[in-house]
Amino acid sequence: MLYMIGLGLAYPEDITVRGLEAVKKCKKVFLEGYTSILMDATKESLEKFYGRKITIAYRETVESQSDEILADAKEDNVAFLVVGDVFGATTHTDLVIRAREQGIQVECIHNASVMNAVGACGLQLYKFGQAVSIVFFTDSWRPDSFYEKIMENRRIGLHTLLLLDIKVREPDFKELMKGHLTYEPPRYMSVAQCCQELLEVEEKKQEGAYTPDTPCVAISRLGSSEQSFKAATLKQLSEYDAGKPLHSVVMLGHQVHELELEYLLDYADDKEAFKAAVKKDQQLFEKDEKKDN
Repeated sequence: MLYMIGLGLAYPEDITVRGLEAVKKCKKVFLEGYTSILMDATKESLEKFYGRKITIAYRETVESQSDEILADAKEDNVAFLVVGDVFGATTHTDLVIRAREQGIQVECIHNASVMNAVGACGLQLYKFGQAVSIVFFTDSWRPDSFYEKIMENRRIGLHTLLLLDIKVREPDFKELMKGHLTYEPPRYMSVAQCCQELLEVEEKKQEGAYTPDTPCVAISRLGSSEQSFKAATLKQLSEYDAGKPLHSVVMLGHQVHELELEYLLDYADDKEAFKAAVKKDQQLFEKDEKKDN
C-alpha cells in the first residue's frame, strides 16, 4: 500500500489520527520536501513523534526517481507525507497515477491546507476564484501568466489566493558550470516581493486587472502560533515586512460582503482608509461594467 498523507500546516501533531496510525504501519516513510515546509517542525521532531525514520524526497526524487518509492510500495506499506493536503501539487497527482499503473493500492488521507485555512482571514471560501502562483523573478525570466487569471477572478468579483514561491533545494548554477553540485540556501518569497512583482506586471500591461490601491490581505505563518494578517492596499503591502515565512497574499474581489469587511477591519492599521479602498475598488468595477453595457 502507498499511503498519501497530508500533514497540515505547522506542527508534528497536526497529522490526523488516521494518518498517524497509517505512518506507524509503514516500513518506509518519505517526506516531500520542496512544495512547502512545516513551520514548527523538523525532520527530527517528526521522527520522534511518528516513531519512524524519515527520508526527505526532493523534487528530483519525486519527479525523476519515483520508481524507487513505488518499488518499495509493491512489497511493503510506504507513506508519502505532504505538508498541507495530499493534492496540493500536481506532482503528487502524478505519483498516484504512476502507482495505479503499476497495480499498487493507494490510500489518501487528507488534512488542512492553505486552500481552506485561508478562510481564517475572514474571507468566505466560496467567494474565491482561481488560485495563482507567484514565482521569483530573475533578470531573464519574469513570467506574468498569473495576470490573466487574476483579471478573470476580479471581473466576476472573486478573491484571488496568491501562493508565494519557495526555493528549498535549487542548484547553484555557477558552481555547477565548474563541475561542483552544490545547492543555494533556501529562499521564501515575502509579501513585499510578491506585491512588488504584481505592481511591475500591471505597470507593464496596464490592462487594469488591479491597481496600487487594490485592497489585499497579507497572511503570515498560517496555522502556527505566530499566525498573523494584515489588511492594506497592494502598494502598502509592497513595503510591508511580514516577518518569518511562510507567506501568502489574497487580492480581494470587488464584491466584498459586509461581514467579510467587518472581519478584515481588525487587521487594518487605518480602518477608514481600508474601507475607502474597498469602496473605490467596487466603484471602479461598477464603472467598467456600465461601459461594457
